[in-house]
Amino acid sequence: MRYHPFAHSGLKIASLALALLLWTMVSSQRASVERGIRIPLELQNLPGNLEMVEPPQESVDVRVRGTADALSRLGPGDLVASVDLSSAQPGRRLFHLTPERVKAPFAVAVTQVTPSSVAIRFEPSATRIVPVSPSVEGVPAPGFIVGQIVAEPPTVEVVGPESVLRTVTEAITEPIWVGSARSDVRSSVVLGVAEAGVRVSRPRTADVLVAIVPAPAEKQLSDVPVRPRNLARGLSAKISPASVKLRVQGSQEAIAKIRDTSIVAYVDLQDIGEGDYGLPVRLEPAADVGLDQLDPTIVSIHVE
Repeated sequence: MRYHPFAHSGLKIASLALALLLWTMVSSQRASVERGIRIPLELQNLPGNLEMVEPPQESVDVRVRGTADALSRLGPGDLVASVDLSSAQPGRRLFHLTPERVKAPFAVAVTQVTPSSVAIRFEPSATRIVPVSPSVEGVPAPGFIVGQIVAEPPTVEVVGPESVLRTVTEAITEPIWVGSARSDVRSSVVLGVAEAGVRVSRPRTADVLVAIVPAPAEKQLSDVPVRPRNLARGLSAKISPASVKLRVQGSQEAIAKIRDTSIVAYVDLQDIGEGDYGLPVRLEPAADVGLDQLDPTIVSIHVE
């Protein structure tokens, strides 16, 4: 058969075009490119006797170089910058960030890190013993109230920077729910500290007992007489108003016995001479009941 060099010319041109296209794609994948990426900053080897009070940013920007194929395969965690804190001392310290401090995969080169350094301030670590203050949320069932709250352990050790630790007065718990409760509530809860940079050393949980007790009975007294006391001989006093209102709380049995005249309200006229005065009303403690919500708390006195 006679050879024709131009036979099937269409297929030959298509094959050539496809070969050129494949060559271009392969060449582009092998070509070196550079790209900017934001990566996490990792802090390593912090001495146990130091606390960071001004930590650096959590990420840095880097320029990386490699083939387009290698850079396209980069995933989270493939590039991580690190700072070695083993030489840290109290005070504000500067740590350099170089390309050598960036962990990178094979065939990916780090050419630049921004910023080139980070500043971190350190303080000596300190400990302190503080009381546990349980947090309670919710309202018990009608007729009941929250009574004594007991935490075990009652105190915990907290750790943190010296300057911050001076302001820490308590360790708190996650909230304990007592909504609609009619009996004691027990719960094992996580301990924490509200101040930033301070943490609980041990233990990290507390057992809390919230007592749910019957609510005290109460009674409003609207005509408790106010009496003068320690009035000088030969003088008389007129008190206005002559009576006050107050609330009495206690057991059902104790409240049932209380009358307006059962409560002693008085004004102390010691060393008071003739004239007009505004003086506070005082209450004598009453057995088995509590007194509050006094109204008014100050009365007018005319002495003559």
